Amino acid sequence: MSDLEKYTAGSATNIVRPIADPGLEPHRERMTDKSEHHARNAERQVSAMFIISMIGAVIAVWGFFAFPIVEGDLSATRNNTFWMGIGMALSLLGIGFGAVHWAKTLMPDNEVSEERHTARSTDEARAQAIEIVKLADGESGFSRRKLIRRTLYGALAFFPIPAVVIFGDLGPVVGDTLKRTMWAPGTRLTRDPTGIPIKASEVTIGSVFHVIPEGLSELEEHKLEEKAKAAVLLVRVNPGDLKEDPAKASWSYDGIVAYSKICTHVGCPVALYEQHTHHLLCPCHQSTFDLADHCKVIFGPAARPLPQLPITVDDEGYLVAQSDFLEPVGPSFWDMRK
Repeated sequence: MSDLEKYTAGSATNIVRPIADPGLEPHRERMTDKSEHHARNAERQVSAMFIISMIGAVIAVWGFFAFPIVEGDLSATRNNTFWMGIGMALSLLGIGFGAVHWAKTLMPDNEVSEERHTARSTDEARAQAIEIVKLADGESGFSRRKLIRRTLYGALAFFPIPAVVIFGDLGPVVGDTLKRTMWAPGTRLTRDPTGIPIKASEVTIGSVFHVIPEGLSELEEHKLEEKAKAAVLLVRVNPGDLKEDPAKASWSYDGIVAYSKICTHVGCPVALYEQHTHHLLCPCHQSTFDLADHCKVIFGPAARPLPQLPITVDDEGYLVAQSDFLEPVGPSFWDMRK
């Protein structure tokens, strides 16, 4: 036999034949399919998990108010985070486990395969799809099993409450807390974090000072909150470069200007200064402000200029505030006037 004949004969024996479609495995009935008693027990179990979810949400809210965070008290922080964590975990897991148990014990578990249509279905097919949805609703028992449906609604209603409480505490809800800071007439501008007062003669053209109000470093309570509102960037530019509004011309001193350090987008610290363009950049989302033109927004998502702090000098040559900011500091959505 020649080599070609041997190769041909060997290839004929190594032909790969397609494997037959094994099909779907035979459906195995669950106890809940066979017994209404087991189905009712499963329904109660699912509802119990949804109720646990609601209880978890209540625990989270209780923990938030029962153990308020106190600056310097680590035990209060631990208790607050522990109970809120336990509560939110129960709330989330209760919904998750309840939904999974519902699907595994009471919803149809027959495996089906359907071809996907590449174009709009016919009206008859769409009507049939609606009927299938109604049939699935009937088989799952969503409309029929009132106990599950009602407890699910309750769990979904309770679940976001802890988040609402927590997020509501991140910023002021009522009042004018962001319209007032520690800046007052005559308050000296001091270096952050040393608290050393700054003389106008110390500020050279192009230099940048991170500034806090005098007395902030001596506060025993709410120091971080006050600093978050009162932090200021102090910059000196050539007075001829400033495009000052005549009504605000007295707010600067010999080219020295002071602006809130808190970005008006989401509150990140604006800390990058480009001397040649007089641009201030927020590193979080690249909002850019023109320092020479009242910190107007020239790029990015910020909605309004940085608030300016009116400044002057006292008899000893130290830089002092003329007043507090005349508009709220921080993100625009905290401006209670809007």
